[in-house]
Amino acid sequence: MSSGAEITSQEYIKHHLTNLSVGEGFMTVHIDTLGWSVFLGLVFIMLFRSVAKKASTGVPGKLQCAVEMVVEFVDDSVKSTFHGKNPVIAPLALTIFVWVLLMNAMDWVPVDLIPRIFELFGVHYMKAVPTTDPNMTFALALGVFVLILYYSIKVKGIGGFIKELTTQPFGHWSLYPVNFILEMVTLLARPLSLALRLFGNMYAGELIFLLIATIGVFQLPVHFLWAAFHLLIIPLQAFIFMMLTILYLSLAHEDH
Repeated sequence: MSSGAEITSQEYIKHHLTNLSVGEGFMTVHIDTLGWSVFLGLVFIMLFRSVAKKASTGVPGKLQCAVEMVVEFVDDSVKSTFHGKNPVIAPLALTIFVWVLLMNAMDWVPVDLIPRIFELFGVHYMKAVPTTDPNMTFALALGVFVLILYYSIKVKGIGGFIKELTTQPFGHWSLYPVNFILEMVTLLARPLSLALRLFGNMYAGELIFLLIATIGVFQLPVHFLWAAFHLLIIPLQAFIFMMLTILYLSLAHEDH
């Protein structure tokens, strides 16, 4: 891109990575992240509800087949990873997988399309991929972390949970403080790993799409190559987030 009347590559990338927000400092709210995540969550709910209501025992349609494949895939993943008994885990895993997949899939939309549409209505900033916002990925991870703590205490009791944090991996009482520090680090690393892995991969992917867009008329071949590679990355990140959630909740249900 040339300088002068046209914006520079740095300005272009900075503009596309800026959220539509209100407020300042800690009280800043990213309107685009909230809006797109809620919208995609409603798409998930309405789509699966519609398929469930129209489901038949005869020859299913293509959409019903696709939904059934996703449900069976998630159910098999839960059965192979979660070793406790909890009817909440499978619906939770399905919600996480499909919702994160839909949010990630916004990365397939050309980077200029949605911002240009909103600019017609006077909205100058619009990030359409919620998972490129660390606030979104940390919110998801925090929700999972709360469930980890809840089920750890519910299954093991407060005493059992504290015992688990203090008596492993070293059994001698003098090393209980060391055990507690190590176990707390491990416990806190779980939501951090969930949030940072998803955010890092999606943010990097979006940044590369923006860098490709700055090439100009020669961007299409490179864009399609990177988009094809993202056919793997986008569902893979949703799958990893779901599987780690199932695994962490399975560990929370283990009563030693």
